[in-house]
Amino acid sequence: MLGSTHGTFTTDLRARVVACGESPRTTVHGVTAAPGDQDVSGRPLHAAVPDLDRFFRPESVAVVGASDAEGRPNTGITRQLLAWAERVGARLVPVHPTRTRVFGIDCVPSVGALTEPVDLAVLLVADPLPVIEELAETKVKFAVAFASGFAETGAAGAAAQERLAAAVRRSGLRLLGPNTNLNAFERFREDLEGPAVALITQSGHQGRPVFTLQELGVRLSHWAPTGNEADLETSDFISYFAGRPEVGAIACYVEGLKDGRSFLLAADRAARQGVPVVAVKVGRTETGARTAASHTGKLTGADQVVDAAMRQFGVIRVDGLDQLQDTATLLARARRPQADGVVVYSISGGTGAHFADLATEAGLRLPTLPQAKQDELHDWIPEYLSVANPVDNGGHPVGDWRGRKIIDAILADPSVGVLICPITGPFPPMSDKLAQDLVDAAEATDKLVCVVWGSPVGTEDAYRTTLLGSSRVATFRTFANCIGAVKAYLDHHRFTTAYRSPFDEAPRTPSPSFRKAQALMRPGRRLSEHAAKQLLRAYGIRVPREQLVTSAAAAVRAAGLVGYPVVMKASGAQLAHKTELGLVKVGLTSASQVRDAYRELTDIARFESIDLDGILVCQMVGRGVEMVVGVTRDDLFGPTVTVGLGGVLVEVLNDTAVRVPPFGESEARSMLGELRGRALLDGVRGAPPADVDALVEVVLRVQRMALELDGDLAELDINPLMVLPRGQGAVALDALAVCR
Repeated sequence: MLGSTHGTFTTDLRARVVACGESPRTTVHGVTAAPGDQDVSGRPLHAAVPDLDRFFRPESVAVVGASDAEGRPNTGITRQLLAWAERVGARLVPVHPTRTRVFGIDCVPSVGALTEPVDLAVLLVADPLPVIEELAETKVKFAVAFASGFAETGAAGAAAQERLAAAVRRSGLRLLGPNTNLNAFERFREDLEGPAVALITQSGHQGRPVFTLQELGVRLSHWAPTGNEADLETSDFISYFAGRPEVGAIACYVEGLKDGRSFLLAADRAARQGVPVVAVKVGRTETGARTAASHTGKLTGADQVVDAAMRQFGVIRVDGLDQLQDTATLLARARRPQADGVVVYSISGGTGAHFADLATEAGLRLPTLPQAKQDELHDWIPEYLSVANPVDNGGHPVGDWRGRKIIDAILADPSVGVLICPITGPFPPMSDKLAQDLVDAAEATDKLVCVVWGSPVGTEDAYRTTLLGSSRVATFRTFANCIGAVKAYLDHHRFTTAYRSPFDEAPRTPSPSFRKAQALMRPGRRLSEHAAKQLLRAYGIRVPREQLVTSAAAAVRAAGLVGYPVVMKASGAQLAHKTELGLVKVGLTSASQVRDAYRELTDIARFESIDLDGILVCQMVGRGVEMVVGVTRDDLFGPTVTVGLGGVLVEVLNDTAVRVPPFGESEARSMLGELRGRALLDGVRGAPPADVDALVEVVLRVQRMALELDGDLAELDINPLMVLPRGQGAVALDALAVCR
């Protein structure tokens, strides 16, 4: 965990926001939006950013259902809201139908009786719907509903929540909840400095570990407990926090996303601003997904798609709340890296080797220090110890003046951006002197210094006072959390440095291909292979020379035109898997073979009661790497594009990568890099390298198709896409398309 923020560590986050050069924005109903950009399917290209200043810092608060009667739940809530209102400088107005005063403050009998503008209404009522309808007349900007019994309870609750959401939309106000809590009104420490962590949770209890980071000196600026998200959702708060100058990182606990597109737009805004978003997203397993749905009533989404979408837009996904704490804190407070090299420095060769193994396996780069640097280190470290990286000092040098010299020398190397010192256990006074030297060195450098304090006790003065008291040393309790946080730190800055928003280059108007393709669509029906290939051809995706025929004689003529050898396949809208039914004949070299194949294919189709639109006589394409490229629709994110190893074993291999459009060429190439079988494209066992450029082009054309035909195309499957040797292109040998 990083220590306190007292000291000299500051970052000019406001300058970072200004430097980002945001486009002009307008505000309507409290929501800031970029001027009317939409993509080709009519979806927004910029995040709608709600103006939540008056939610977190209202001038006036109405508490509907306020109470001071002892033993009533509303009394404790009212008392907490009174204390919060005093801290933020807000005027509190109790609302109660029968009481004249609550905690000595005059009451009003109803929302309709409010005589002054109110920024925030807190609803301590079992059914918030009637109150929302009343609030519509009062011009209240925000409301909070704590009541439960909505979408988290099943179909009836979901219907009730939709009625509530509809009332909120009509009212013009913004609602937090229902099924939320008081976390937004917690007491935040105001004595801490430096960039802060802003917290978003759908389950309040899961945010408690992050909130208590304040006790270790980590600044928290906001806590948004979104609950069931009938209106305000995780995406709204990400968008808002990304523009706050005091926010250095956003930490999220997400059970389900309300709207995938909104989430991506919010993540895009954060990436543009350079603000890291770190998220625990439950639902990796069927059990986790089912539990999350029962708690918040959200769709969790196919986890592979969620994972890919987060990576695509720079959201750092972690698994545990401890990882959320450590990673968000490091990203909020560490300066931009000067290099990506990591040096492991320890007083034990075993410790250094163990940590170096884990760090290297995780993808951190541990450069070998130059010989001149090693010679310098050996001025203070015995010659028989290795100082190439990891650096083993043998223990004794840390107890005297040599310890600081070693640390400063390592940090002075230009290839080093991060120094990590694992201290597996306290060994006073040696460990005390080492901790102090690390803190002093960290104060004198812009490079990141990390310490792993391995003692399970955690009460040692070197840990509690020296390390946690530092504004510059990042202190962790486990190897894994340190490695994960450092990797996220380096990856984040690498990502944001190169980031170009895919929404900026998303197509705004349909291409000529769209008009051709739309004429081929058949709503609610599956297209035959022949029709599906026409769809591909409309988007410039290469298919074999082929003809659709309805007689044996026509098949022979077609084979002559296509050129022997040929492939013959049955074509019909009912056919998804032809090979299993014997409806594909390969390598036909004569007219007699073509005639026989035609009769056999039509006989099988007749026996299986399959309606055909004809028999395809196709060019025999040379050997290459069989890939699959496809489009499916995700419940949360809409159309998604998949690429992977194809052929008849596609279901067995399940080696695929997925992305959510829009994305560019670099992202398409990244997809290929994620495949376990990526080496096949480079050529193995004497095979020539495949035409990767042609494969990438197909992926991008399929993406364009997915965007433009979003309302018409439910599914597309090109399998196999034969990727020929370099320079020869890629050919879609088979295709399946299902219309919406």
